[in-house]
Parts: sequence; C-alpha cells; structure tokens
Amino acid sequence: MRVVITLACTETGDRNYTTTKNKKNQPGRIELNKYCPRLKRVTLHRETR
Repeated sequence: MRVVITLACTETGDRNYTTTKNKKNQPGRIELNKYCPRLKRVTLHRETR
C-alpha cells in the first residue's frame, strides 16, 4: 500500500525530497514544511504526481 512520492517547493517549484505514504490512510496530497536549499529557509512542500 505504500507508494513513493516527491515533494516540491511551492515557492521555487524545485523537487527536493522523496518519501513514502500510505494511500489508504492519506488519500489526499501531503503538505509538509521542509527546508528549501535554494531559498535557505523552511517552506511549504506539496506532493507532486
């Protein structure tokens, strides 16, 4: 049930992180606050397809 997803920065569009999620428990898109190396600060990262 776990699938690999990519997290992209909402401000720069860079795809900085990969992680896994359980589609059964989290059917929607994940949003996490992660560090963006280009901006050198923590920004919102969303799941991309």
